[in-house]
Amino acid sequence: MTKIDSAFRNPRSAILPLLFAAVVVFIHFYGLTIPLLGPDEPRYSQVAREMFERGDWITPTLGGFHWFEKPALLYWLQIAAYKLFGVNEFAARFGSVLFGFGTTASLWILGRNISEKKERHKDNGFSRWLALLAASSIGIIVFSRGASFDIILTFPMTAALVSFYIFDSWEQRHTAAGDSDRLRRRYAPLFSFYFFIGVALLAKGLIGIVFPFAIVGFYCLLSRRFPSRFFILSLIWGIIISASVAAMWYLPMYQRYGWEFIDEFFIQHHFQRYTSNKYFHPQPFYFFFWVLPLMTIPWLPFFLGGIWQSVKSAFIRGDAETRREEERSDVISGSIHEITSLHQFTAAWLLVPIVFFSFSGSKLPGYILPALPPAMILAAVYVTRFVNKSELRSRMILGIALATFVVVAALLSWVVPRFAEGDSVKGLVAAANESGYRSENILTLHTISHNAEFYAAGRLLRDAAGRQRRLLGPTEVLDEIRKNNGEPALVLIPVEYLRHLTDSPLMKSNVLKDNGELAIVYVEAK
Repeated sequence: MTKIDSAFRNPRSAILPLLFAAVVVFIHFYGLTIPLLGPDEPRYSQVAREMFERGDWITPTLGGFHWFEKPALLYWLQIAAYKLFGVNEFAARFGSVLFGFGTTASLWILGRNISEKKERHKDNGFSRWLALLAASSIGIIVFSRGASFDIILTFPMTAALVSFYIFDSWEQRHTAAGDSDRLRRRYAPLFSFYFFIGVALLAKGLIGIVFPFAIVGFYCLLSRRFPSRFFILSLIWGIIISASVAAMWYLPMYQRYGWEFIDEFFIQHHFQRYTSNKYFHPQPFYFFFWVLPLMTIPWLPFFLGGIWQSVKSAFIRGDAETRREEERSDVISGSIHEITSLHQFTAAWLLVPIVFFSFSGSKLPGYILPALPPAMILAAVYVTRFVNKSELRSRMILGIALATFVVVAALLSWVVPRFAEGDSVKGLVAAANESGYRSENILTLHTISHNAEFYAAGRLLRDAAGRQRRLLGPTEVLDEIRKNNGEPALVLIPVEYLRHLTDSPLMKSNVLKDNGELAIVYVEAK
């Protein structure tokens, strides 16, 4: 056993794991004050702000109009953080970071459960390697820092599936030993399974219950066995637990809005989003087959190695002596049966989201995030065997993780802020405010700025349906100024169209600032 490997195996040697845990915490919280990016972060953060300001934990709104795209869990986390830290970017992302930690912690618990199956109940390091790989994967780092729903779904789904696997593996061992009475003591992991399904329903809708049961069903199919009578009977009380958790939001929403809620939330944003390209996110069928591997970086080679090991476990059967030798030398679990069970469960967990979303008419990278935890399990199985052979290999894995954290910190210090400057309108609105224009309406010409939903809240022009209005020429800008009793306005406009305002004989324009992509212009009628 190597010195480094011993530090990750021996619970008493806690200095190295604690050091890396501190680095993980630092990296996940570092730079959360960077301006909100993309179309989703600012909109979700603004929805939560409107709920927070109204003191309403039920109805999501954007610009004062109903916004029934997603459930309320992310908004609840943001509202709670707004109460603690004020309305800002750090608070908007705080809950996502916690759920990122929760995802890693769930995998660590899974690793501990697998490790404890070995003789003498000694931790073989698998749990710590699994946690380290998950916490340093690009997918977890990126999505744990975003005010979006993907990591909010991934944590409860991971917790639910880890709970089921702990229950199932315990049940198999004790049933085989004829210890059926003790099975009644295993209500805790099953309760956790159903509880976190309810949380997943609050996180992102029906997918929160469809995926866990589909994965469990596929796992039973791969293992060629029917679910146990104990588990089937648990459905009676378990579904009630899941429904009770989810009802905290779904029930009052239905009571308040009835068919409007059913139509927009379920029909449009569940079924139509899946079966059509209504929301303009088309991608080829194979999209997630390359997106998911990229999320495993820097552990992509080990993920691919883990896939190969899993394939060998499933399809390559050696003679009895070879199997016994593999069992004696295995560093993950205590028997070939348990190794195969883990591979089958991981395969089901990995394939169900990939296949499901590959047939979706709408595809975004974050959709596949719930499949990243099983990918990291495969990578960790390979890494644990890999580092068992020499201290040099252990040092290499730790070095890769540390290098990843250094690169991420460097990007957050120098690259991402520059990108955010061009992606966000925060600096443009701040420049207008500093110039004394704090109350003027903000119009959007030849563009729509979803980023402005947060940074220009309450000042944007909307149509009758509540959508941001995109003006198409200087005359439309002038019409809006005249509708507002001739009061001047601020205009967000792509820099390539600036001359449409500055050269217009109809109005007087003053360019306050541009960020390379958009400019903000003070406009008044002549």
